[in-house]
Amino acid sequence: MHDTTALLVELGSVILGLGIIGRFAGRIGLSPIPLYLLAGLAFGEGGLLPLGASEEFTAIGAEIGVILLLLLLGLEYSASELVTSLKTQYPSGAVDFVLNATPGAAAGLMLGWGPVGAVALAGVTWISSSGVIAKVMTDMGRLGNRETPVILGVLVIEDLAMAVYLPLLTAMLAGVGLAGGSIALLIALGTVGFVLYLALRHGRLISRAVSSDNPEMLLLVVLGLTVLVAGVAQQLQVSAAVGAFLVGIALSGEVAEGARKLLTPLRDLFAAVFFVFFGLSTDPAEIPPVLLPAALLAIVTVFTKIGTGWYASRRAGIGPRGRWRAGGTLVARGEFSIVIAGLAVATEPRIGPIATAYVLILVIVGPLTARWTEPVASKLQAVLAGKGKKPAVVDERPMPSHDDLTPEHAGRDSD
Repeated sequence: MHDTTALLVELGSVILGLGIIGRFAGRIGLSPIPLYLLAGLAFGEGGLLPLGASEEFTAIGAEIGVILLLLLLGLEYSASELVTSLKTQYPSGAVDFVLNATPGAAAGLMLGWGPVGAVALAGVTWISSSGVIAKVMTDMGRLGNRETPVILGVLVIEDLAMAVYLPLLTAMLAGVGLAGGSIALLIALGTVGFVLYLALRHGRLISRAVSSDNPEMLLLVVLGLTVLVAGVAQQLQVSAAVGAFLVGIALSGEVAEGARKLLTPLRDLFAAVFFVFFGLSTDPAEIPPVLLPAALLAIVTVFTKIGTGWYASRRAGIGPRGRWRAGGTLVARGEFSIVIAGLAVATEPRIGPIATAYVLILVIVGPLTARWTEPVASKLQAVLAGKGKKPAVVDERPMPSHDDLTPEHAGRDSD
């Protein structure tokens, strides 16, 4: 009875604290993710007030949080949208991978973590935060901008790439050899291909089978199906997160819209628990020694993400100002980086502190770069252009009349 009482008190305190933190973050216009991580650090081992009784429950809640994060992400996209993004955005996705995974892989090798740690840290630095970026674009009123489809296209490519990356990382973390890793990768690719085929050809039938006019029944069926598929995927070493993502892709239309409305509050609750749990599993004393490498890695990958957005927007014919806005918006890292680090921390414990510090830096810097990259870049370009101009020569001839002026060519790059 005493243990149950302690569990309820701790759990109630954590959830209440998360609510207060979320409201505070909203008031100051900041993503709550860094505050959730800091709360986890405060309540974990070595923190101000360590939790004991609710640790196991929090771990289960964190697993559900990851599953719901990926399910809701899958519900945002239809199979046809994913296929279209793959066809049009794959060069940008390739550039994104090379520019942003390489610094993480190089840092992992330089830190002496070996191939597994390098692959894990490459994923941490590669994937942008869809949740933070979507919130930033909404808050700044940029959803109708020309560069927004480009940003979403890059995010879709990253999300779909996780369906291949996570099973491969899981196999490497499990110590599976080359043959076993190849089998896991083939299973993942086959599963993704099969689900996309079903969603494209028979998506309506699947949605109709799941559909219900009763919200309670719809919630139970979708949530139960997702957790079941996630468990089967975990058993096949494909990753529970990928299984949940594929369930979201398979559902479409009114079912996806209804499930999204019902599951979003649950997602927000358990996602917050997930970030807190990751903070709980990290000793705060281990973060100061890794602040310097985390900051250096953050600085490098701020510029590589800006380069990614510039390149992707340029391919789409967006003007210079829109290119800078796209690059600055893509900087934020968040949920996926923590998911990857959470998978790897059991095998490579050193990745936990550096991933926490890295995400804390970029989840705060990301909204700032989204707002200020374009104005700063435009100002610098104007200054450099001004320095490069020759002194003006005074022309003492009479000014021409308005009718003599040649109309300016209007074919500018669109912003």
